[in-house]
Order: sequence, then C-alpha cells, then structure tokens
Amino acid sequence: MTLPRPEEKQRFVEHMFDGIAPRYDLLNRVMTLGIDRSWRRRLVAGLELPAGSMILDVGCGTGDLIAEVARTGGRAIGIDISTGMLREARHRCAGAWLLRADGGRLPFADATCDGIVSAFALRNFVSIPHVLSEFGRVLRAGGRLGLLEVDRPASAVLRRAFDAYFGRVVPLVGRALSRGYAYRYLSASLEYLPADDELAAMLADAGFDQCVKQPLTAGAAQIVLATRTGVGNGA
Repeated sequence: MTLPRPEEKQRFVEHMFDGIAPRYDLLNRVMTLGIDRSWRRRLVAGLELPAGSMILDVGCGTGDLIAEVARTGGRAIGIDISTGMLREARHRCAGAWLLRADGGRLPFADATCDGIVSAFALRNFVSIPHVLSEFGRVLRAGGRLGLLEVDRPASAVLRRAFDAYFGRVVPLVGRALSRGYAYRYLSASLEYLPADDELAAMLADAGFDQCVKQPLTAGAAQIVLATRTGVGNGA
C-alpha cells in the first residue's frame, strides 16, 4: 500500500478511523486475542502517578485507556481527531471529558497535566517531533508520558512470523470484519515509527528524560515511558 503524503495524512487518518470506529474494539480483541487490554493496564500502571492525577489520553479512540485511568483513580481527558471514535467513546465512558482536537495543537495551557498516555497513535501523527513537543508543553515538570505502540521482535524468527501476521493476516481480518484498506494502512504504517534511538532523541528534544522501553509479548508491541524534566524544546 502507498502511504499518504504528509499533507494528506491527517485527513486520511481522520476519515479512516471514522469508518472503522463501530467495529474497532472487536478487531482489536480478535487480532490480539484480547492481550491488548493487559497492555493498556501496564501502560497506565507504568506512569506510577497517584490517584486523582490529571491524565490526558491523546488519540483516545473508543476510550479503552480512559476507562483504565478511571478504574485506577485518575481523572482522564480524551483527545481524538475522529468524531466516529469520540462517538464510540461517549457511549462507553459516559461523563468523561472528550474533545475533538489535533495532537499537534493541544487545547491546554502549559504545564496543566500530570500525565499523558497514547496508545497505537504515534505512527498516525503527521509530525511525531512536533506532537512530542506539545506533550512536553502541557505536562508539568515531573509529569509522566506513556506510549503504547506495535513493534517488530528482535528475533529474526519471531520477526518473520510477526511480519507475516501483521502484513497479511491483519488486513484479511480487517477486510472480513471491517474495512480492508484501513487495516492495510495500519500494517504499512509501521514505516512511520522511528527507531528506538531516534525516538529517544525526539523525547530528549521535547524535554523528557528517564526514557525506558518495555517490550511486550515477545516484542510484538512496546511501552515507552519518560519523565518531563522542564528543559528542552518542549519547555
């Protein structure tokens, strides 16, 4: 699949997620055998923030992380550019604060949040460095960032199996249960993910340190945690 050009990407992603929103949760559960829920629990727990903390979920989708933040005593705000996803989140998370907004232009003042989480959204942003700088801007000093994303296993054998599953099986399942082109994009969009050292450098430029990567499920996914320092381009 040919990936959208930068100037087309946001509109493409918004339209795509609007289209797959009604069956997005079903596809997630089918494709990960339900393991994605444990990944989200680990992400929120990894922030190590006290109850009552204000946590922003950027690219909140249907509200999985919002529900997990609420379950652990946090106060969640959900941000997404897809009205379809926000519609599903409103059904699921009645009373949650949900806003339609771009991750690159967060509608919050500086240093207003204790934590930020984002699950499977990083590769969908037009400019990852710009979005990370926005994260750094709205997080208070000492605030925590948690990213959950797919990854490719380090083992050559597991990597071949992952590539076959993510590149062939996932689009077929997506075509059968939802919209095939969307799941072809989600497979191809791995190209947008920066390498570990590149992401660490982007986070440092945005004002983060203590960057830690946690591989999940034999390297098929990853959690990246970092702390806002109060220095850097995001300050």
